[in-house]
Amino acid sequence: SACRLCIMRKLPSVLARTLTSGTSASPGLLDMSEVRSKLRDIVGASTNWRDHVQAMQERKALHTLLAKRQEDLPPRRMKDSYLEVILPLGSQPAIREKYLNVHNSVRFGRILEDLDSLGVLICYTHTKQEMQQRSPLSIVTALVDKINLCQKIIHPDCDVKFTGNVSWVGKTSMEVKMHMLQLHDGDYSPVLDATFVMVARDPENKRPAFVNPLIPESPEEEEVFKQGEVNKLKRIEFSTASLLKMAPTAEERNIVHDIFLNTLDTRQEGEGTVSFRSRKLPPNSMWMEDAKLKGLEICHPEERNIFNRIFGGFLMRKAYELGWATACSYGGSRPFIVSVDDIMFQKPVEVGSLLLLSGQVCYTEKNYIQIRVHSEVYNAITREQHTTNVFHFTFISENEVPQVVPKTYG
Repeated sequence: SACRLCIMRKLPSVLARTLTSGTSASPGLLDMSEVRSKLRDIVGASTNWRDHVQAMQERKALHTLLAKRQEDLPPRRMKDSYLEVILPLGSQPAIREKYLNVHNSVRFGRILEDLDSLGVLICYTHTKQEMQQRSPLSIVTALVDKINLCQKIIHPDCDVKFTGNVSWVGKTSMEVKMHMLQLHDGDYSPVLDATFVMVARDPENKRPAFVNPLIPESPEEEEVFKQGEVNKLKRIEFSTASLLKMAPTAEERNIVHDIFLNTLDTRQEGEGTVSFRSRKLPPNSMWMEDAKLKGLEICHPEERNIFNRIFGGFLMRKAYELGWATACSYGGSRPFIVSVDDIMFQKPVEVGSLLLLSGQVCYTEKNYIQIRVHSEVYNAITREQHTTNVFHFTFISENEVPQVVPKTYG
């Protein structure tokens, strides 16, 4: 977790710079409610929960529209999937309440929901077939690779603009870069950059499906595309370097050993009698096992996505809110989100599940707090439990925070 703080950096999209230079939102831009209704139209999802089984049955017929090979699909350009969406917090105060927190700024959990919906729509725009209103693809969020914030506070009474486009494409997956800007004195200034990875599956969301290839058109776009390839290789490398598969590196071993020596209780008689089990907490520190918070959500139909599973944005919002509460209670002052990374969606969450969330402070440095939120679903009837996501949030606290100290090897 320490290395996460070192690698936080911004990768502003070339397209965003060239395409968002306008000073104010142009009329006719989509807003967030239109994004969601457009997604329902593309998939043919029902707005009535009781009709969802029928709606999903009808999707089966779309199997015939799937490409047999990627080469059969027309290539697309980055600008083909480029979208701008407005969140009119300033010009339409009626929607402000939903986005407002107690500190009179915007709830970041709501922004995560909006980014998730926008990312899916951008991918549907990239894969759109001219003659078909309904898409045979089920596009779902696989991973939030990175979200970096350059503003501490998002104002609740100024319009927000989201922009984004597909930045890299594999055979069945797409990387999407999105940006959020906020209107101040007639100009849009950057708030955050986000990188999501989406995967395309067949109409029943059972098997991978091919997506249109992406053709970069300029040296800048070549760079953006290459970076997408690098990101993919990093993810593969990271997944193979798990502690469950590989031993810690020499540097990691030294860090762990130093922490261990620092917590040994040496006040006992003579050096030879120091026990491995006898541990003490260094000053201004807290044991990691004491820096936890837990939460439970019942997954109601209201929170379903267009495929009648629980909406990924809802899971992110709930995990973020628990992460924020964990950081707040640990640091004793208001935390601000700095970065979000490595949110891997391992399993879909069914409507009716019990969602168990565990927030854990896992690293601290001066005012920074790293929070890991583990999310699992529990089926109360079968009593089965499995992990759906692991989230990583970096916060900066108003005051310096105690150092978090692990007690066990795990």
